[in-house]
Amino acid sequence: MRTTATLGGDDPRTYLLVIRLAFVTMSLGTALGIYRLARAWRASEEAAAAGAAAWALAAPSIYFAHRAMSENAATFVAVWGVAFLLAPRGSRRSVWLGASLLGLSVLFRIQMGVVVLGVLGVLAARRNWRDLLESLAILGLWAVAYGGLDALTWRDAPGAAYGGWFHSARLYVQFNLIEGRSAQWGTSPPGYYLECIFRSMPIIAACLLIGVVIGLRHAPALSVLALLFLAAHTAIPHKEYRFILPMLPLAIAATVASVDALPRTLRLAGTGLLLAGAVVSAVTFRALTWGDLGGRPDRTNDQISAWDASGSVNRLLLAAHTQRDLCGLRVDVHPAFHGASTYLHLPVPIYSNGSNNVDESAGFYNYAIARAGSGLRVVARDHDMELVRVAEGTRCKPDHRYDWRLP
Repeated sequence: MRTTATLGGDDPRTYLLVIRLAFVTMSLGTALGIYRLARAWRASEEAAAAGAAAWALAAPSIYFAHRAMSENAATFVAVWGVAFLLAPRGSRRSVWLGASLLGLSVLFRIQMGVVVLGVLGVLAARRNWRDLLESLAILGLWAVAYGGLDALTWRDAPGAAYGGWFHSARLYVQFNLIEGRSAQWGTSPPGYYLECIFRSMPIIAACLLIGVVIGLRHAPALSVLALLFLAAHTAIPHKEYRFILPMLPLAIAATVASVDALPRTLRLAGTGLLLAGAVVSAVTFRALTWGDLGGRPDRTNDQISAWDASGSVNRLLLAAHTQRDLCGLRVDVHPAFHGASTYLHLPVPIYSNGSNNVDESAGFYNYAIARAGSGLRVVARDHDMELVRVAEGTRCKPDHRYDWRLP
């Protein structure tokens, strides 16, 4: 965002487009990584291409691809890290590069440590002690980088011990594993992830289920890594579909590498079914609902389309960005489900129907994004949502709960 602004794109419409293109590029890079993985495990070019297509065309992949999430960045670098590090007959340079990419993936998302541990276990099982020791040394350097980044970020935070070194990692482990407080956002049964995968891309999911099992013989490293990552996240009560994105490319690569080792008839049938599933998934991706992507823990709103959820609110936030007299905004949608300041791009407070909601009479905001039919002056409208002026000719009173200044 800062780079885009420096180059003259200090507008949300500009930097949001740049960010989306960057993440789409990473998603396509993941597809190429699947191709590289499959080829490293001696899959044919056709089978490897089918695996890349299955990722690129799968409805969940299309849904998540352009969204700025740490899972997307971590998946991209981890797939290439595994491809370089575990590929049979890899060079020294491949080992070093692969270990570095895996270390980088942990900086993007700490849960990728599960993949790192799995890869080290694979090297140990192969008795490849040289690659194991070199990987440990390189990962150690990345661990120092992780701790140093935390020290720069958190050294002045209240309660930051050891100068902030590994502060975020220690808090993450304490919050999620020791105290189990992530459950406050909802818990799901053990079969949650399998249900989500089958609901979001049923044909591809059936291929992956068979392919990963066969892969335990033909591509054991890839199958074990995918199953390990899935099992680790299944054991955590709080579950979200996006958490397991990194295991899907590994499962796809294991599937195509395994299917390609079958007799010709079965190989053609399996590859054809995977491609057919990819095409069907791509054609129907806009039909994805919150239920297909896991929905809410209480199973409400399962039938609401996930594709443009809160899209109206985000477009009205862009419209609010152009209002020169805007000094405070109320948004009648929970803050977890819209773009907030990333779209508004103004130093003004945003009040939502969560814990920071205030009554209109408080005078802390002069615009609101609300359901149609409010009776106030409509500035912009998008489907059933409106941007309205709630206090004509007035400016907002300072709200000392927020550190903000008028532009």
